[in-house]
Amino acid sequence: MEIDLEQLKYPTGRMPSPAPEEISASALRGYINDIRYLPSLVEIVVQSLDAPQLATPYRPGGWTVAQVVHHLVDSHTNALTRFKWALTEDNPTIKAYNETAWAELPDVAKTPINISLTLLHALHTRWVNLMEGLTEEQWERTFVHPESGKTFALKTVAANYAWHGKHHLAHIERLKERNNWQ
Repeated sequence: MEIDLEQLKYPTGRMPSPAPEEISASALRGYINDIRYLPSLVEIVVQSLDAPQLATPYRPGGWTVAQVVHHLVDSHTNALTRFKWALTEDNPTIKAYNETAWAELPDVAKTPINISLTLLHALHTRWVNLMEGLTEEQWERTFVHPESGKTFALKTVAANYAWHGKHHLAHIERLKERNNWQ
């Protein structure tokens, strides 16, 4: 059962954390494209789901499909903000947030997912436009995460969020497969 739960939690595997020097220009372009296309992929995977399906958790004890969609907006809004802090301040300590508590707030419960899908499209357009304009030196800029105390270069952050989007997209895709939802 543990293996099944692990696969339900991490359908694409655990997040890799490559060092900035391990990330090639080609890999970076791939991460940017993963981020660019995520909103459309999420929109496609949820478009046929009805209200009860959107209210279904992707795993026991996990978020509902709707919460996952809203979480992507919350998380990636924080990511864009973290990018901007790193680009405009010298190795800032970013603000962490309690993603579980955010997923329980009234806006998540009351807001239809089409609102978050629209936000995700707009947010990712801004984020991709920012990333595509960065110099090699800017990709090396860093921030500190207060919970781990680790310093992250923007190259690694792009890799992490490319994975993050695919990770949550796979949660929804696998749920649909398991339940034979079209």
